[in-house]
Amino acid sequence: MKRIVIFASGSGTNAENLIKFFHNSDNATVIQVLTNNPHAKVLERAKKLKVSALSFNKIALSKTHDVLNILKASKPDLIVLAGFLWKFPEHILNEFPNKVINVHPALLPKFGGKGMYGMNVHKAVVENKETETGITIHYVNEHYDEGAIIFQAKCDVNPNDTAENVASKIHELEMEHFPKVVADILNSQEK
Repeated sequence: MKRIVIFASGSGTNAENLIKFFHNSDNATVIQVLTNNPHAKVLERAKKLKVSALSFNKIALSKTHDVLNILKASKPDLIVLAGFLWKFPEHILNEFPNKVINVHPALLPKFGGKGMYGMNVHKAVVENKETETGITIHYVNEHYDEGAIIFQAKCDVNPNDTAENVASKIHELEMEHFPKVVADILNSQEK
């Protein structure tokens, strides 16, 4: 059974979707949710779905090996960033090479980098009068949104779309594609 650990910072709809998707799977399961926000709704969602959930601070993630040690004990086959807003530390990436992925709410390399998350991305898409946007699922490296692209899905942006309309379209793409791509990655890993 493949083991998934999710990092999230907010409401946790992607995390909940992943947990439910793998709930009855014979191949993989979400074993833990970790968050940098002790008030994040993702903690409640994980608890309701009977998945271990913990919060941590910046020191535990970046300055000490506390979060790394939690991950080593959990032995994840894949670490999934689902709305996790902090830069992921190199010492964890080095310990889990090619095992950390992220979903980004735009078609990278457009609208990526520090500060480009959530509504910031959707507002930029609308302000730049883009005709399409989408999601990018990519490996995480030491730079924001620069890891190798695994998958992209697109949607149209209409001239009268607001950032909120775009956010809704992106959310639908995430709900549809993210769990399937995670499953494909786990299936492609050596047994």
